[in-house]
Amino acid sequence: MTTATARESAAAPTGLRGWARRLDTPVATYYLLFSLTAALVVFGLIMVLSASAIVSIDRTSSAYSIFANQAVYASIGAVVLFVASRVPVLGWKRLAVPALVLAIGLQLLVFTPLGGSFQGNRNWIFLGPVSIQPSEAIKAGLALAGGAVLATKRRHLRSLGHVVVPYLVPLVALGVGSVALGNDLGTVLVLGAIVAAVLFTAGIPVRWFAIAGVPFVGAVLAYVLSSSNRLGRFDVWLGHDTDPYGAARQSIHGRYALADGGVLGLGLGQSREKWGLLSEAHNDFIFAVIGEELGLPGTLGILLLFAGLALTCYRLVSRSDDFFVRVATAGILTWIIIQALINIGAVIGLLPVIGVPLPLVSSGGSSLIMTMGALGILLSFARGEPGCAEALAARPSSLRRSLAVVSGAVRRGSGS
Repeated sequence: MTTATARESAAAPTGLRGWARRLDTPVATYYLLFSLTAALVVFGLIMVLSASAIVSIDRTSSAYSIFANQAVYASIGAVVLFVASRVPVLGWKRLAVPALVLAIGLQLLVFTPLGGSFQGNRNWIFLGPVSIQPSEAIKAGLALAGGAVLATKRRHLRSLGHVVVPYLVPLVALGVGSVALGNDLGTVLVLGAIVAAVLFTAGIPVRWFAIAGVPFVGAVLAYVLSSSNRLGRFDVWLGHDTDPYGAARQSIHGRYALADGGVLGLGLGQSREKWGLLSEAHNDFIFAVIGEELGLPGTLGILLLFAGLALTCYRLVSRSDDFFVRVATAGILTWIIIQALINIGAVIGLLPVIGVPLPLVSSGGSSLIMTMGALGILLSFARGEPGCAEALAARPSSLRRSLAVVSGAVRRGSGS
C-alpha cells in the first residue's frame, strides 16, 4: 500500500461515525430522497407484475399487459421527476398558484362530456385511450400554492382576513369542492390533510383548526350518510356486514391474504388471493398481496421505506431556511404518508375501505406520475440546500479521479 493510499484509508470514515459524516453532507438529503423514491417505484413494479398477472391474462391473454402499462407510466414519471428536480425553487414559487388553477380547471372538465365515472367516482377525463385523474395534480397544487401564498402573508398569519380570503376560500374551496362533487371521498380526505399540514407548518393558530375541523368532519359524515355504498363500507368495517360474497368480500380476502402469508410469505408470485378472489389486487389492495407473498419482511420493508421517506422530508424541512420550501414540503410529505396510511389501514382492517392507491406502489398512471413529480419538486428543494448543487456538479470530476486511481492501481498490479 502506498503512503497516499494509506492516508486516504486512515481518513476514510468508518462505522457509525462514517454514516453520521455522510448524512451531514449537503447532498445527503438529495440522495436519500432519490434512493427511497427509486426503491419504492422498483418494488412497486415488481409487485404490480406479480399481482396483476392473472387479471392481465384474463383481459388480454398476456400476463404482462398491466405491468407494461405501469412500466410506461414509471418511465414518464421518471422524466417528470427529472424535469421537476431541475426547476429552481424560485421557479416553483412562481408556478405554484398557476399550477393549482390549471389543476382545478382540469378537474372541472370531469363534469363535461370529456369526464367519466369509475367505481362510482366521477373523477376522470377520458381522451381517447388515455385517462387522466386531475385530482392528483390538485394535491401537488395545494401544497405548492399554500406555501407560496402563506409565504407572502407570513407577517399576517394570525389575521383571519389575510389567510382565509386569499387561500382558504378561492383555492381550497374550489380544489377540494370540485373533487367532492365527483364523490371521491378518499381524495377529499387526503386534500384536507394537505391543507391542514400546510397551515400547521406555517404557524396558523391552533384554534382555527378546531373552527375549520368541525364543519369539515360534519361534511364528511354527511357525505358518508348520503351514500348507501359508503354506508355499506362502514358496516363492513364495524363488523355489521360479514358476507364474504357481498360487500365484505374485498376486506375479508385482503385479511385472508395477509394471514396466508404469515411470517415468511408464500413466495414472490405465489399469491392465491389474486386468482379472482381479491379484487383490485394490483391496485388498492396490493399491500395484501405483498403480505401474502413476502410475509412480514415484505410489509415491514414497505413501512420502513415510507418511514425513511418521511424522515428525509422532515430533514429537508428542518434544514431549510426558506419558508415556502418548509411549508410546501410538509404538504407533499403529508399527502404521501397520509395516503399510504389510509391505504394500508383499509387493507389491515384498521380503517374502512375508502379507495386510495398506495403511493408509488399501486398500479395507476396518474397517481404514479404525479407522485414522482412531487418528489421531483422535493429533489429541487434539496438541490437548493447550501452546497448541494455545487457538490452534485463536482461529483463527475470526483468520479473521474476515483476511476483514475483505480486504473493506476490495476496497471501497477499488472506490472508487478
